[in-house]
This record gives sequence, C-alpha cells and structure tokens, in this order.
Amino acid sequence: MRWSSASSTGFVRTNNEDDLCVNEKYRLFAVADGMGGHRAGEVASRLALTVLNREFERHLTAGGEVGDSLLQAVRKANRQVFDESCRIDTYNGMGTTLSACALHDRSLFLTHVGDSRVYLVRTGEMLQLTEDHSVVQELLNEGRIKADEAAVHPYRNVLSRAVGTAVELEVDFRRVPVQAGDRLLLCTDGLTNQVSDAAIGKLLKNTDDPEKGVQELLRLALEQGGSDNITLILVVL
Repeated sequence: MRWSSASSTGFVRTNNEDDLCVNEKYRLFAVADGMGGHRAGEVASRLALTVLNREFERHLTAGGEVGDSLLQAVRKANRQVFDESCRIDTYNGMGTTLSACALHDRSLFLTHVGDSRVYLVRTGEMLQLTEDHSVVQELLNEGRIKADEAAVHPYRNVLSRAVGTAVELEVDFRRVPVQAGDRLLLCTDGLTNQVSDAAIGKLLKNTDDPEKGVQELLRLALEQGGSDNITLILVVL
C-alpha cells in the first residue's frame, strides 16, 4: 500500500477549513470539510478527525471489529463537535463533513457524512462510493433537477447532514471488497466542484504513483479557479 495527500487553501479563501487524517498503522484515512463562522469550521474538522483517530484506535485495541470501531468513532466525534459548539458561543452551529475509510483483510470499511467523496478506481473504471448529503442531491434523487442543473444550483453547497450539528447522527456505512491495484481517492468538494469526475477518472486510470496523482489533481483544481479549500488523499493498493 502506498499513499499521498495534499491540502490547499485555494486562491479565494483566506483560511483552510479542510483537514485530513492518515493513520498508517491502523490503515485509517479520512478527510473533513468544516463549516461555521469565526474559524469554527477549522475547529470542527480538526476536532472531528482527532476524536475519530483516537477512538478508532481505542476500540480496535480493546478488541472491537473494524467496522463497528469506525462507526463508534464517528459517533463519538459527532458528539464532541456538537458539545463544543454548545459550549462556546462563537462555535454555535459549527459542523463538518467526514468521510473515513479503514482497510482490513481485503475489505474497505467506509463511513460517510456530508459531501466529501470517496472514489474507487479499478481496472480503468471509477466508481463513486459515497452519495452527497446535500439539498441538491436530494433534488436530483427526486427527479426535480438534472445533473447539469445541479452543477450550478444556488444550493449546491447546502448540506442536509453534517457531523456536529445534532446530538444524534445518521452515518452512511458500507463494506467494499478491494484488491491489489485498486486506487482509493478521498476528497473534499474543493476538488469535485472544480474538476469533473471524467477528468479525475482519466487521471487516476493513468497513474499508479500516488504522489504524482495527488499533485496533478491539485494542479487541475487550482487551474480551474481554486475557489474553495482542496484536500485529498490517494491510496494505491
């Protein structure tokens, strides 16, 4: 397994509310995109990933199964971000996306909240493993708008679900078989809002060097304007 990561503020934002986590020992990878005023987005994403990493390790070392450990860690992260938002006035309403993957015994365990995405590329085909928790995705699912309208919809950045915004949290979870040669991409919407799935897929199909792939994807997002924070992790199995 090889991996690389990158995070950029972009050209428009003054601070980076994205964050990432890589725990190579326990094969845990995660990205988060925070939201909230007074730099609360930075606090939310950092806190969520800190708690995720700590709690995942704690559950595993106590004998927990990988999937259950990951779910419990995300729920603990949600509660701590929520509690912090209630404790400090300037953090009220803060939250974050969170997409996390743990690799174990030829399986990918995936948890997902928000609109940061996870893609799997295998033998030249790219599959999006997550579905955005957003107002626009709901409109798409209901057939009320089309894909080309979604890309420019005024509510395209409005989340329907986020870590830390409520005491209880619904978390998407799935287990996916993986094999040697698979490429796994975790990324925030600073990449996917600027670079099409087709362009991402084409690039990933043609490189097995994670560092080269990460830098090229980052370059493409910045060339398209870099209007948001951009964070990504690329894992090659």
